[in-house]
Amino acid sequence: MTDLVSFAPGGYNFIPGVFQYSAGVRADDGFEIVRVRLREPLPLAQAIPVVEAHLATERRSPASFCACELRSPAPFAEDGFAAFNRQYVGLLDRWGLIRDGVNPVARTNVCPKVAPPGEVSLYAFCYTRPKLASGPGGFVVAGSGEAPEGRGNYRDHAIRVGDRSAEGLTAKARWVLGEMERRMTALGAGWADTTGTHLYTVYDIHPFLETEIVARGASRSGLSWHFARPPVVDLDYEMDVRGVGCELVI
Repeated sequence: MTDLVSFAPGGYNFIPGVFQYSAGVRADDGFEIVRVRLREPLPLAQAIPVVEAHLATERRSPASFCACELRSPAPFAEDGFAAFNRQYVGLLDRWGLIRDGVNPVARTNVCPKVAPPGEVSLYAFCYTRPKLASGPGGFVVAGSGEAPEGRGNYRDHAIRVGDRSAEGLTAKARWVLGEMERRMTALGAGWADTTGTHLYTVYDIHPFLETEIVARGASRSGLSWHFARPPVVDLDYEMDVRGVGCELVI
């Protein structure tokens, strides 16, 4: 099991990941995670002051920002994805979230096939606050496509790359579901603790929906299917999960 790392200024712990995001976050004792979805996604430059204003209203500092969900115009080539990630991490660094090159913030970034945004936009974000009620403080698992991260590139390590057959997609889904479970285990959680499961693909999930998703309990709170692609060319299937007690729309 991966050891969690404390990000005390934000009131949460995280699973170390790659430089652009952590693999997941869990609220510290005495804190809870709040998810906020924007009614309309906003380009990052416009979204930053909206996030700052909301956090200020809640009397929380930017350090409490622990996860985000992005929408991109189209899948990136590998070098374009790396360039965007450097830009994105620079935004977090201005908030003082990057410590010794380590990024504690979880992230999902996907590309809607229909009506995509004109530029990378913020769809939702999470932050911590002192717990207002009893119960678990919550967790967020970062999005993962069907390739291990931190290997230098995605294509050479992707599961069944280019195979969109029912068997190929089932293999991709099985790997990603396993990654969701590995990350939840590291956060001390499981499917029974989830309040939301998101799936991102433009391909048919029905051949494995019952056997791979429903049967293992991944849709206990329903399944939110977004008709979108993972953010890197050659990847076809992505998921993220969360267990939070408070969700807002602003």
